[in-house]
Amino acid sequence: MAAKNGKVFVKSKVWLVDREGRIIFGLGRMRILRAIEKCGSLNSAAKELKMSYRAVWGKIKVTEEALGKPLLVKNQGGSAGGGSTLTPYAYTLMERYLELSRIIDNKADDLFESGFLDPQS
Repeated sequence: MAAKNGKVFVKSKVWLVDREGRIIFGLGRMRILRAIEKCGSLNSAAKELKMSYRAVWGKIKVTEEALGKPLLVKNQGGSAGGGSTLTPYAYTLMERYLELSRIIDNKADDLFESGFLDPQS
């Protein structure tokens, strides 16, 4: 919930970036991981998200390289079909990201409600 003051609301988004400013993790990556968890594969997740397989894979790869840890366990195709599952690290990253977002939202709400729009002259 966003803090409000009459008709004005405070909103914030949190994402992690590397030194070059490239997005490493945020709501988009979270949606991708949740779709992979639900669908069981990168390809199916990409279709559900209406994204290309290449775009989904590229975002996951950038995140894995930046963090130095895998987010997915990939199973080769074949008669049983391929697929992907999330690593324990991916689940931890998602939980920590959500907690960080909650903390930042709460702090922003507190600051806004404490008179942000009514500064003392």
